[in-house]
Amino acid sequence: MQPDLSWLTARPIAHRGLHDKSRGRIENTAGAFAAAIAGNYAIECDLQITRDGEAVVFHDDVLDRLTDAAGRVCQRTAAEMQQLTIRGSSDRVQTLQELLKQVDGKVPLVIEIKSLWDRSDALTRRTLDVISTYTGPYALMSFDPDVVAALWQLSPATPRGIVAERASDSYYSMLSPARRLELRTLSHLPRTRPHFMSFYFRELPWAPIEAYRVAGFPVISWTIRTPGDAKEAMRHTDQITFENFAA
Repeated sequence: MQPDLSWLTARPIAHRGLHDKSRGRIENTAGAFAAAIAGNYAIECDLQITRDGEAVVFHDDVLDRLTDAAGRVCQRTAAEMQQLTIRGSSDRVQTLQELLKQVDGKVPLVIEIKSLWDRSDALTRRTLDVISTYTGPYALMSFDPDVVAALWQLSPATPRGIVAERASDSYYSMLSPARRLELRTLSHLPRTRPHFMSFYFRELPWAPIEAYRVAGFPVISWTIRTPGDAKEAMRHTDQITFENFAA
């Protein structure tokens, strides 16, 4: 059954929170989330898994870009991650529990479960466990069809989405031809059964996305960085995920 996702398209979605490096608000931090809440924007954010199986709010699978540490997130414990300060800010890495406590239902959450493309469902299970008692509006999504399929199998009623593009970028070269084809053609839809899609706006319009919307499923777009791009994206999608301007 399709859940009521009117909240998902009701307001613009701040990509990794309302971050602004010039003001010391870095992506996926408490400061960026506080700014999004103050602006009454929905929040998009990312989760990675730690060595001890905790879900932490962090985009990259390595530490170098955002902290003064090195190595992979999955090689650190949650306690070690929480001690890391995000470069350019006074914020430290949050766990998913800390994020939920901060947001506390004030605005919607659109949470991306990052994947190492290793078919593990550990982060998916931990995310579902932590968020199971949260009462605010939220949805979970991933680029990885295996993650979205696991969400359907483990918690069918949880709002779930697929993050997608036409998968022509070199990033996908690490995947097998069969997996790349599945991403490129959206042939995973019968097994992932997403309630919504988050699609790369520069690859629109595209007939499969138009058909998906006509079938009654919402489509949000990423990542919008100018008012002009926002106007263009809204011709083909139902809401934008934005950064670097006031949406």
